[in-house]
Amino acid sequence: MKFSHRVETLLLKGVAGSLAGLSWPGARERGARLGALVETLGIRRDVARANLALAFPEQPIPWRERVLDEHYKELGRVAAEYPRMAELARAPREQVFALWQGTEHARAALAKGRGMIFLTGHLSNFELAGAAVAREFPMAFFAKPLSNPGAEAWVSAIRERAGLEVLQPGAGVRSVIRRLRAGGTVAMLADQDARRDGVFVPFFGKLASTASGPAWLSLATRAPIVFCTCARAADGRLELRMLPALEPSGDAGDPGAVRSLTAGHTALLETAVRERPAQWFWLHKRWKTRPPAASATLPAEG
Repeated sequence: MKFSHRVETLLLKGVAGSLAGLSWPGARERGARLGALVETLGIRRDVARANLALAFPEQPIPWRERVLDEHYKELGRVAAEYPRMAELARAPREQVFALWQGTEHARAALAKGRGMIFLTGHLSNFELAGAAVAREFPMAFFAKPLSNPGAEAWVSAIRERAGLEVLQPGAGVRSVIRRLRAGGTVAMLADQDARRDGVFVPFFGKLASTASGPAWLSLATRAPIVFCTCARAADGRLELRMLPALEPSGDAGDPGAVRSLTAGHTALLETAVRERPAQWFWLHKRWKTRPPAASATLPAEG
């Protein structure tokens, strides 16, 4: 392991240890202060500011700065909750979730017998929400390994204690398809820049390279997509919503069908971000990959 990775891992465990003796609200509050400190240090602040300006050009700068301040605090809260994910996922639901809505949509999707794809974005503590949902709907989810092996081992142990089954990106597509065709459930994220491997769909009025995997899997297996949102309530608990299923229409080999379904779930994500703008992950360069010149502008409406 690199020396820098060893230092990072020790710092990670040290911060987690300093929060262990606190109550959940106490840990959230300290996490918010740590998040504010990260903002003060300027870590990826320029990236987040640029993203907010792209997404909300109509909003005045003071509004965007308030969103940015709250965003860093929310990142700190999520980080502070991470070490106790297993405890929170197993706690009585009403203690952790101020709202739990839409279970009927997931049940209806599963009842079709074609499996189900849970899809979400980097919204508040989406992993804690996923661990709680997995207790009712057993699932496997995709997660890209961290570059730091020490941190990856620490994170993996927490996920395992929380009962999460993780599929590495190298997991065979055939095994995922078999799982869906057997009526199983997988969970995925599709809200970061997918480079040249993605499809370009509108996101906040601009074309963004977006992972096509969820749409392709849905079309290939006929598994419905149930989009989930996670947000922080005013009292510090979480709000979970499972939205009505997106039904696949078309063939997996049709680029137009893949793009249409991808645009559909991306629009649901945008709606969720607009409702709680401080709770989506703005520190990632979402519009980094530019679309081909021929498709650089959105088609005219109507």
